[in-house]
Amino acid sequence: MVADYAKVSVAKIMTKDVVTVTEDAAIDDILELFGKYHYHSYPVVTDAGELVGIISEDLVLAVLLFHRIPASGHTHLSVMRSLGDDARGIMMSHPVTVSPDTCLSETADLMLKHHVHRVFVVDDGKLVGILSKRDIVNEICKKRD
Repeated sequence: MVADYAKVSVAKIMTKDVVTVTEDAAIDDILELFGKYHYHSYPVVTDAGELVGIISEDLVLAVLLFHRIPASGHTHLSVMRSLGDDARGIMMSHPVTVSPDTCLSETADLMLKHHVHRVFVVDDGKLVGILSKRDIVNEICKKRD
């Protein structure tokens, strides 16, 4: 079973139609996306489609509730994000990425190592897909049947 799913590349099961945020998107536009699609995070891309960051529910909550966090919990980064008024200002840069030809076993190892639920699939710097732990589990279950 492990050998079968180890041979499958990310490109075969990744979601290709990814909802993204542009780096100049306003906070209100980002909040609207969270309400509309109910995803836990969104990749931030340039106008050319290059992946530059990620905005998660945790980041949005930290920005929205910054005034409620005791001053002792403030970091330079949290203060800077609280002042941000667009995606570029609040995003987490350097999301975990893989290439389309990365195998599922390697991708799963990466997700576990970095404690992430999804990875972004990038080809020549451009976002081409997204893959979640659930996608990998579903593929393993299909291989077992």
